[in-house]
Amino acid sequence: MSKRINTFFQPLPSKKPKPDPSIPSSPATYTHHPSYPIPIRDLPSTISTRLSNPPLHSPKAITNHPHLDLLYFQSFLPAPLARELFHFLRTELPFYRVQYTIHRNGIPTSINTPRFTTVFGVDDTSTFIPNPTPNPSSSPILVDSKTHTPTKKYYHTQPRPIPPCLDLLRQAIQTTTSDETKYNFILVNYYASDEDSISYHSDDEQFLGPSPTIASLSLGGTRDFLLKPKPKPKQLQDGSSAVGNSTAKPLKFPLHSGHLLIMRGETQRNWLHSVPKRKGGGGAGGMGRINITFRRAVVPGGTENYYRYNVGDGVVYRWREDEGRMVASAAAAGEVVG
Repeated sequence: MSKRINTFFQPLPSKKPKPDPSIPSSPATYTHHPSYPIPIRDLPSTISTRLSNPPLHSPKAITNHPHLDLLYFQSFLPAPLARELFHFLRTELPFYRVQYTIHRNGIPTSINTPRFTTVFGVDDTSTFIPNPTPNPSSSPILVDSKTHTPTKKYYHTQPRPIPPCLDLLRQAIQTTTSDETKYNFILVNYYASDEDSISYHSDDEQFLGPSPTIASLSLGGTRDFLLKPKPKPKQLQDGSSAVGNSTAKPLKFPLHSGHLLIMRGETQRNWLHSVPKRKGGGGAGGMGRINITFRRAVVPGGTENYYRYNVGDGVVYRWREDEGRMVASAAAAGEVVG
């Protein structure tokens, strides 16, 4: 009898807890480079494996407006993957709140960028190659694309190689979209709240070439993306011209986490786009939004421009989970990570 009772009260086999996909299955590794303010963590296998085999989606082509050529991938990344990637990049990348001065009618005006930004890459005239020194931990070096000799053509900035955590994403986009554009720049914007924004503009700078293709991936909270035609010049009585106001109703795309929008062809020459402030809340769902744009710069002027307006000379900001916000980091003073 006691044997039966003892057998009855034997503890049940414990069930192994399900693995948390947000926790890497192996120790974290980091990519180091002298141009990085901090070592940048590589993607955990829970993310990188799925990015290496992204699901195939047929985009919606939007070409029913003059000089507008868009490809719209809804759910380019599945929601769980997009969510994990959002939290990873917000935590691991260095961000900046860039301040710069512009001149309006000869009067200097100070501008505070209304979002957090960071950027990586270099234009077509240069490239990063493995360091030829025998030290296996040596960082890639910047060389001229034609001669493969070290270059000093950049006087105001130090270009940064695209870290693996973003380069794998770049490869996934180029593979899935079958795009012939070889993106060499990645810009990351973090919209911390519905007050963060970017005003109407077009990416039609000469350093992007005559018909640039720009891929834009959204992660995190939903925000509206607006497009409107550029104002057309109007003829004045004296025969001169001036820019008229566009009365066309903007096109609106509510970009959700995992959505990919590609602007190409004549779009930048003829259309403006923006992410406006969102009144009444609800835009970022309390979690913020990351927008990653992939583009190709063709001359050094592009490299100088992107680092000036997306890195600048300010302090580094890092996401602090315990505070739920971006804070100025000790990285600028030599914080060691990894």
